[in-house]
Amino acid sequence: MNRRLLRVIKVLVLVAMAGAGGLYVAAEWIFNVNSNAVLWAVSDSKAGLEVRLKGGEWKALGEVTAAELQGAMVDRYQEAGLQWKKLRVRRSAGVMGGALQKVFGAEVHVLTLSPERFEFATSYRPNFEVTTARERLLKQDLQFAITANFREPSGAPMGWVWHEGRQVHKAFPEWSGVFFVKNGMPWFGPKSLVDEVPGTMTEGAQVYPSVMKNHTVFTYVFDAPDRFFDGPRVTYRSLAGMRQNGEIVFVLSGDGGAMNVKEVTDIAFKLSVKHATLLDGGRALQYSVQTEDGPWHFSAFNTRVDFQNPKLEKQESPVYIAVKRRPPVIRAEGLPSGAP
Repeated sequence: MNRRLLRVIKVLVLVAMAGAGGLYVAAEWIFNVNSNAVLWAVSDSKAGLEVRLKGGEWKALGEVTAAELQGAMVDRYQEAGLQWKKLRVRRSAGVMGGALQKVFGAEVHVLTLSPERFEFATSYRPNFEVTTARERLLKQDLQFAITANFREPSGAPMGWVWHEGRQVHKAFPEWSGVFFVKNGMPWFGPKSLVDEVPGTMTEGAQVYPSVMKNHTVFTYVFDAPDRFFDGPRVTYRSLAGMRQNGEIVFVLSGDGGAMNVKEVTDIAFKLSVKHATLLDGGRALQYSVQTEDGPWHFSAFNTRVDFQNPKLEKQESPVYIAVKRRPPVIRAEGLPSGAP
C-alpha cells in the first residue's frame, strides 16, 4: 500500500469521525439523546430510585429521611425568593443502564419560589397556538416557564384555563389537579381547593393528576394504569406543590432523572410539600429558568425541528405556567423632606 493511498484513507477516516461527531452534536441538540439513552435503559427497570447522599453514599429513596434528602440537594442557582437545587439519582438497570447512568448522569431538579417575590400566571399564544417554554420565557421576560395542561392531538389544551380574571378554555371533567391564583397568591393541588380557598380566580389551569392534600398522598398514585394515568411508569415527571408557608415547590425530572409517580411524590412529601399535583410530563416536559448568567432550558425531547415522522415530531404545548418577578413596591414613607 503506497503512501498516497494511506493519506487518502486517513483523510476519509477523519472526515467520517468529524461527520459522526457532528451528527451526535446535532442529535443531542435536537433530541437530548444522552438523557433519553438513560431513560431507554431504565424505563423497564423494576428497581426503585436511589439518591446520592451528601457523603457520596447511595440510598434507596424510600429509606431516605427528610433530613438526608435536604442534605443531598446540591445548590445550582439562588437569588432572592428563588432556590434551584438538584438531586443526583440512579436506579439499578443492568450493565447497560448502569454504564449509561455513570457516563451521562441522572438528576432531579427542585425549584422553590416565594410568592412574595414572584407572581404566577398562565401563558399562551393567541388561539392557543402551540409553542415552547423557551419562547414563552424569552417573549414575556419570565423567570420560569413550564408546561401546564395536557393537550389534544389538535394542539388545544385539555382542561380549563383562566387568565386575567376570565375563563378562556372549557373544563375537562376527569382532571383532578389544579393551578390557580386567588388574591394574588398561587395554589397547586386537588381541584377541591378551588372551592375551599376564598376569593376570585384570576389565573389557572386544570392539570392531572393531583397527588397530595394536607400532607396525605392519594392512594391512586399506586394504582395500575388506566386510560389517563400510568403511575408506575418510569418517565419524565413534573410535580408542582406548595408548603404550609405558601412557598411553591417544583420537583422536576432533569437529564436522565426519570421517575414514577410514587417517587416524585415521595420527594415532594419529604420536602414538606402540603398540597401537590402533577403537570404534563413524559416527552412533552419542558421548562426554562432565567438566571443572572442567562436562560437555561430543559426539554425531554425535540422542541426545535419539524419532522414528518410522528415518532420524531416537535413537542410543543398550548399553555404554560409563567413565573415573573413582582415589580418593586415603592413607598413614600420615610423620604427626606423636599424629596421628589
